[in-house]
Amino acid sequence: MIKMFSPKQNCWFIRKVVMWRAVASIAWSVLLLPVTTAVFVLLSRFRLFHPIQWISECIHLLTASSTIFSLVLLCGVVLITGLFNLEFYTLVPSIPCSRMALLGTVLHPRQCVHSLVYCSMGMLMMWCASVTIGGRYSTLGIPCRQSESGEVVACLNEYHLFLLLAGAFMGYSHSFLGVVQNMYYVSFQPIQQYKYPRFKGCLSMVVKCSVIQSLYSARNFAALYFFFGYVPKTWISSTLHLQIDSSVQPLDSLTGLLDFSLLYHLSISGSFLYFTWYLTVLLFRIYVTEAYSFPVQSTFTEDAEQCLPKVLPWTNSLVMKFLALQDLALLSQHSLSRRLEVFSLSQPGGHPHNWNAISGECLSLLSELTQRLVAHQDAVASNGRVKSQSASSDTRSASSSSSVVSGTEDITESPRLSVPLRTPGSVFRSSVGGVHSALTAPFTPDLDSPFSSPAIRRLVGQQEPRSPWFGTVQSPHVMRRGPKLWSASTESQSNSSPPASPATVPSPPAADQKPSFLAQWLQNRREQLPEASSQALFADSQAHIWALQGLSHLVAASFSEDQFGVVQTTLPSILSCLVVLLEAVDRHFKLPHASSKPGRTICSMGDSTYKTLRFALRAALKTAIYKITTSFGEHLNAVNISTEHRKRLQQFLEFKE
Repeated sequence: MIKMFSPKQNCWFIRKVVMWRAVASIAWSVLLLPVTTAVFVLLSRFRLFHPIQWISECIHLLTASSTIFSLVLLCGVVLITGLFNLEFYTLVPSIPCSRMALLGTVLHPRQCVHSLVYCSMGMLMMWCASVTIGGRYSTLGIPCRQSESGEVVACLNEYHLFLLLAGAFMGYSHSFLGVVQNMYYVSFQPIQQYKYPRFKGCLSMVVKCSVIQSLYSARNFAALYFFFGYVPKTWISSTLHLQIDSSVQPLDSLTGLLDFSLLYHLSISGSFLYFTWYLTVLLFRIYVTEAYSFPVQSTFTEDAEQCLPKVLPWTNSLVMKFLALQDLALLSQHSLSRRLEVFSLSQPGGHPHNWNAISGECLSLLSELTQRLVAHQDAVASNGRVKSQSASSDTRSASSSSSVVSGTEDITESPRLSVPLRTPGSVFRSSVGGVHSALTAPFTPDLDSPFSSPAIRRLVGQQEPRSPWFGTVQSPHVMRRGPKLWSASTESQSNSSPPASPATVPSPPAADQKPSFLAQWLQNRREQLPEASSQALFADSQAHIWALQGLSHLVAASFSEDQFGVVQTTLPSILSCLVVLLEAVDRHFKLPHASSKPGRTICSMGDSTYKTLRFALRAALKTAIYKITTSFGEHLNAVNISTEHRKRLQQFLEFKE
């Protein structure tokens, strides 16, 4: 029996591993800030035909008190950015399966606060940039002379205002793209690298993305200011009692915006702004995903709770679970001594507790993924309605348990899900706070929050427990056949499931009654995005890939390294679990949009590797089966598995898959 962590030990261990990594990434971001600021000063004061004067001005500016004060403010911005990275990062991306769900995510109060903070930080960084550039950008109010009386009054400096508003616009763009592009999604690299080589390899990509995004934002803001620039200009001038100098060309005109110097300074200031944020995100990803080596077993009691077999079943920290699975995949391939510890027996007693805990958790993850895929296929086959538990789930659970858990006594049966997942499900849904937790999906609206209005619940599509949509995986091809979803409940009655009450199931419209324009528009907006449902099913498949790699390499190594035969007792359940999962994956790839490759995106800091996780999982699954079959060869004929599974394994033995 594996004893779980106490709350105090949980907090201490998470602080030791995760918090210190986040602190280290923020510290490096602050240390690199003077370097990036110096580069920005060189570019902002660039003079091609006066290099000596250019260098001397830059040196004088870097040592000025205004620059030092700006550096202090920028350090505060970097600190806030790092804290936001720590708060909003997720290892399982939030994939909105419809346009309405995406709109509900953008309008969620938590996301609105995030956008407001980034707008403020963007204005603050642009203020620092305008002070650094100097000249006509330095202050918001400048002295000017009125043409009628000749009196010197304070006038609004539109150039300074233009940069401040551009910073707010870029801050909101960064926050909005963080939702759309899953910028806070942290993925683990398939090939492990040290921190410095990985940082060096990604630095050029960060510079490129910063420049491209700055140019896009500068173009969009210039167009926005051309049409609506007079609104903030008039409001700020009247609020601060600043006059508008009529002798200066206004910037909300075509001739005012066609200023090469203005557009150049706007572009490099935006590049500096985005580069500072992107660099903080990159360093956070590098530090958080660095491999961590857990001891397999410990001779000291105080360190026993930090061993790999006890961290794998963790339920309160997703990042620790991912790090443990990553370490399992690495030790199964590259560490002979640690593999021997996995195969060892406990003293006294002689029980394979290490192997039972590790293999049991891996089989639990893989079985849950199989259940999820089968539930999705059942929902699509039944045109959006899920079969009742008595007809489908119980039958499937009985067949899986008889094939997967047969031949093992030390491993408990894997947990089964009786209701299929409707949103981007996670294997840790029930244990890590669900997909709405801060770790798994930080931008998913918290529908239980007191700040969540009924409109938000309707936008994200929250359903009542007895609604026909509750617990179903909505497919774009299912949604287009809307009228069938409200058909008579003959299927539910034949499957011995209770019919839904008239209060929750709307009656079908009459034949001569056409749906209103608003109802049809909402129905079209609720249609799923292409490939979204397939991507959501495999959103957390990196954990399954590591489980497949670790399990298959340990089983293959046991052929020559397992001295006590601890793996042989669980080999039938492992083979059956892999074959059942392979059949479910093969059936899923026959569905529409499941096998289509995602299109290429422009340069972005958003990590899009989750879009191809289903292909990586299928490749890892076949590789895992091949690894076992090539290691055991014809010895697998002596393993007690079903005839169907034996036939499928024979295809791998003959290299026909």
